[in-house]
Amino acid sequence: MTMNVADYARECAARGLRGDYSVCRADFTVAQGYNYNDEEQAVWRTLCDRQTKLTRKLAHHSYLDGVAALGLLDKIPDFGAVSEKLRKFTGWEIVAVPGLIPAQPFFDHLAHRRFPVTNWLRTQKELDYIVEPDMFHDFFGHVPILTQPVFADFMQMYGKKADSVIALGGDEMITRLYWYTVEYGLIREPGQPLKAFGAGLMSSFTELQFAVEGGEAHHVPFDLETVMRTGYEIDKFQRAYFVLPSFDALRDAFETADLAAIVARRKGEPALGPASL
Repeated sequence: MTMNVADYARECAARGLRGDYSVCRADFTVAQGYNYNDEEQAVWRTLCDRQTKLTRKLAHHSYLDGVAALGLLDKIPDFGAVSEKLRKFTGWEIVAVPGLIPAQPFFDHLAHRRFPVTNWLRTQKELDYIVEPDMFHDFFGHVPILTQPVFADFMQMYGKKADSVIALGGDEMITRLYWYTVEYGLIREPGQPLKAFGAGLMSSFTELQFAVEGGEAHHVPFDLETVMRTGYEIDKFQRAYFVLPSFDALRDAFETADLAAIVARRKGEPALGPASL
């Protein structure tokens, strides 16, 4: 059942979330409100400068191509201007939200090639860690890879299929797929070194290095059903990272999988421990 916007705004206020949910439209979007001050612009440049030193070495070339094509580094992006560029690549656009939004409207946005991006930025004191996803995580982490047609198709497909998987009782399973690919995915194309593309890695100075270069990071070949069965870490570095051979492999596996059968077969089973893979 879709949550009422006013009810969700009250719930977010009670949880202490910092976004202004009181001004949400029916689809949980808001105006970006491009009124960022000099300190916020400085935080954006600091984050981008620091993270770019790593992504140029550790990120997949498709992510780096997206950053270059969209022009995200000099100042806080204007959502409308970036959307104009993004539509030309894959038909996607950016919509502003005040922070986390309910699953159903989130999936609906993805299904219609709209990616929700938080309209506020962390403070200078939160450069290294922030509890809620902010604009830097959403924009610097997620948006560049949406310039890649195959990955963009997967994201739309995910939005279209997620609700039906949840209705079958597979909410944890479909969430794990998003976590281990969209947020913390790695890729190693034939003959190429291991690279990262997941947004949680792109926006994390420390975990990006750990995931790609850390000796304790466990790199597991991608298998859709295994991913959907594997638990994940929320408040620490991942114990396992799934490695794609290509974005085509991700899209094709999701497109052809019998998700209902996977849920029926695995629902109720304890999650696989990521340290045991």
